[in-house]
Amino acid sequence: MRKALDKPFLAGVIILIIFGFFVFSSASLGLLAISGTKYSNVAFSQTFFGLFGGTIALLVLSRINYKFWKKYSFYIFAIALILTALVFTQFGYEHAGAKRWLLIAGHSFQPSELLKGAFIMYVATWISGIRERITTFKYGLLPLLIIVGLVGLILLNQPDTDTFFVIMISGFAMFLTAGGKWKHVLVMILIAALGLFLIASMRPYVKQRLLTFMRPDTNGLTTSYQIQQSLIAIGSGGISGRGFGQSIQKFNFLPEPTGDSIFAVAAEEFGFLGGVFIIALFVFFTIRGMKIASRVQDLFGRLLVVGIVILIVTQAFINIGAMLGVLPLTGIPLPFISHGGTSLLITLGLMGIVLSVSRMGERKS
Repeated sequence: MRKALDKPFLAGVIILIIFGFFVFSSASLGLLAISGTKYSNVAFSQTFFGLFGGTIALLVLSRINYKFWKKYSFYIFAIALILTALVFTQFGYEHAGAKRWLLIAGHSFQPSELLKGAFIMYVATWISGIRERITTFKYGLLPLLIIVGLVGLILLNQPDTDTFFVIMISGFAMFLTAGGKWKHVLVMILIAALGLFLIASMRPYVKQRLLTFMRPDTNGLTTSYQIQQSLIAIGSGGISGRGFGQSIQKFNFLPEPTGDSIFAVAAEEFGFLGGVFIIALFVFFTIRGMKIASRVQDLFGRLLVVGIVILIVTQAFINIGAMLGVLPLTGIPLPFISHGGTSLLITLGLMGIVLSVSRMGERKS
């Protein structure tokens, strides 16, 4: 029997979308002042491809039984891997030293965003198939390491360390939710720490991010520039902010004001209260999402929700933490708010799947 979808969760998503649209609209004025052409491209991608397309995806996917994805998850995952690997071919588009996009009809598409959702679908399908054997090394930890390693092989070569890190955390969360052993998770964490050390030793920009995090007061005109400008923006917002559209830092000061620096713009315009409001929205999103997961008897549906919620929330708090200086700087966007038509489209589609689980998932007695 179908039940009503989770209205509080939907309300939280709608508020994030609306608030995010206003913050993005204000932040994008910084691009308009610099380059009208770039602004028009960004606005088109965010509004029509991301917001409009994403809303349609949410509505459609919320009405499709979530169990449909279990049948086709392997094929979706395989296609996502192939598309992500295509960035290394002539179809790939490079920006700022990274090849993460495909150029389609003059518009960029980031396939790693699709890979995030495909990974969650496939891991949920795989875990729900082995069930109690998740506690074993042969059927639990080893296959997960292989799946994560396959994703890492492609993403780390783009390079897109941040996306790989977020996907890995989502995999850990799903593994634990299904009853995976903590000692196996500790093994994965140790492997991840070793991998981070190796990446930092081979890629100077990763090492520099870590050094900047430890000493943000040095090199204010180079490596520490973004974090210092972000803290200036957040601090100048005070309690209630300068007012909507009144950010100064978004003009020629903050790098990527519509991207990973957008929280700083929001905090400058809406102040401490606005920053707390954004954080509270994501906390509510997490609590409500986990409540949906806890009510679902079907393991596949529960893992889908946990994976999706952790994926979104991890991105959000890594982004916010980086702008506040409590985490190293990353290129991870703020979900629902930062520029990225592909990201917004996929994110809203994933919200539709969560709502489908809330509506069609069999409740625990």
